[in-house]
Amino acid sequence: MKTFEFNLSMEELEKRTNKEYLTTKNFLKTDSPEYVALKDGDKQALKHLVKAASVIEKINMQLDCKYNLNFKTFLEEEIKKNNKQAELTKILFDAQKGINAIDSMSNTINLAKGIKETPGKGVYPEDLSKEEFHIILTKMIKDGKINEVKNILTQRSVVIRDKDILKGIDYTDYFKEDFSNIAKELEQASKLSTNEEFNKYLKLQAKALQSADPMLDAYADKQWATLQDTPLEFTITRENYEDELTGTIFENKELANLLKENNISPIPKDFLGGRVGIVNKEGTKTLLRIKDFLPILAKNMPYNNEYVQNISCEQDTKQTMVDVDMVYASGDCGAYRGGITLAENLPNSDKLSLTIGGGLRNVYHRQIRFISDKEKLQKMLDEILDKSQHQYYLDEADHWFTIGHENLHSLGPKGNEKLGKYLNIIEENKADMGSLAFVDLLTELGMYTQEQRKQIIVTFITDNFLKSKPTLSQAHRVRTVMQNKYMFDNGGYKLTEDNKIFVNIEKIVPIAKQMFAEIIRIQIDGKIEQAQKYIEKNFVWTTQMEVIAQKLQKVSKTLNGKLETPLADFLLEK
Repeated sequence: MKTFEFNLSMEELEKRTNKEYLTTKNFLKTDSPEYVALKDGDKQALKHLVKAASVIEKINMQLDCKYNLNFKTFLEEEIKKNNKQAELTKILFDAQKGINAIDSMSNTINLAKGIKETPGKGVYPEDLSKEEFHIILTKMIKDGKINEVKNILTQRSVVIRDKDILKGIDYTDYFKEDFSNIAKELEQASKLSTNEEFNKYLKLQAKALQSADPMLDAYADKQWATLQDTPLEFTITRENYEDELTGTIFENKELANLLKENNISPIPKDFLGGRVGIVNKEGTKTLLRIKDFLPILAKNMPYNNEYVQNISCEQDTKQTMVDVDMVYASGDCGAYRGGITLAENLPNSDKLSLTIGGGLRNVYHRQIRFISDKEKLQKMLDEILDKSQHQYYLDEADHWFTIGHENLHSLGPKGNEKLGKYLNIIEENKADMGSLAFVDLLTELGMYTQEQRKQIIVTFITDNFLKSKPTLSQAHRVRTVMQNKYMFDNGGYKLTEDNKIFVNIEKIVPIAKQMFAEIIRIQIDGKIEQAQKYIEKNFVWTTQMEVIAQKLQKVSKTLNGKLETPLADFLLEK
């Protein structure tokens, strides 16, 4: 067994695992009413879904870093020897689901000495530099190895060295045994679950996991996106935020042109997560209120005559939405790295299901968005928000905003891969500004009251402040800084004499509309230089941000977080 050297001292580990620094999100318990109320068949199915998700975590750990599984085994063996340093390291490892991560202060956390994160994570060879990557691909294309390059640049392959070239292996082949085990669990669940449409999806997904055929995933995704009235939730999440190597291709003009000439679309690699939950019917009713308005939003998108989008202005909306009580979140979906996913709108625009008439589905994570410490929240407001606007801050308003954000991912130009490593920053920026830009329209349409409109605006601006400047690899946080600067420069907020935020409520939506239109223009034009220039202009950590950051650091010492999943733990043992 490979041995490792601990990178964090006992003092640092004791600090980071202290409850003041490590927040906890509590998922469903064995006696939770949501679980108790399930029919017996669904309870039995849930057990197999949790087991399937646990195998997805094993796979994603390898996609994240090739040392993760060995390090996990090393920690478990050291814990058996009563090694306290291993025990505390394992808490952080389980929380961030890997050796390497970034905390809420944007500090890099390496749990094992000498093992640092690479741009290609575990999906590319560890020693592959950006420059060598570009050279090898250029040579392979010139040598006529077009199909081989396509296999390397698909979102579903693991890339290895093959003598002096590279080779892409579909992940269903690379992790054949693990994918087969997931398929078996899904097939078992499909025999027990009480919902036929859900069972149909499970069977399609099980089949897709056993073949290197992207179209099989497309059929499964298409069925998954129709699910609305099911008791259970299960998703294999596939998102590409972690791959920082593939997108660099567009920085190399010669290589980018060769790819275009040979009809090769470089798509960043998918990282996998497993989401298991119980659909909350009341919460879902709230979500569905926006569905009727989506065609109207589509009609009001900037430059909407210049592109085709997923949501039609005229036809029925192919968009389902569910609010889910969480049982388990594994792999990429459950990794707490400075923050954790509140909701997802899938499949992403690079997925085949959208080319065969498939729709989209939003899933919201109830337990992750719940605020557990109201007292700390009030201290934060007292510290950073002008007293006269406390009445408009409401944590539930963040959920209303998120509903808009997730649905905005369904609107706008598709196929933005040419933006390279800036694609995700621009897309998240679009979803935020689109959600804010449509607040007034949705208020007119009856989605929100005038009071809720003010709550959404003030809550968004307040929550848009961070505790520290992020790195360029943190797409969600980079767009937050960009928006913050843009809002300040255009008079959206000011700092009072005692350095509290005062939001100019009536200015926010017009400013958001302006930024929103600029973002859509960048997506339509598809020029990486334009995206880079736009981000560099707005990704500036200002004096105002630093003032508020210092205040936030005083109120909250949180550096990271973890999930407590008692029901899932119980089901895994059965």
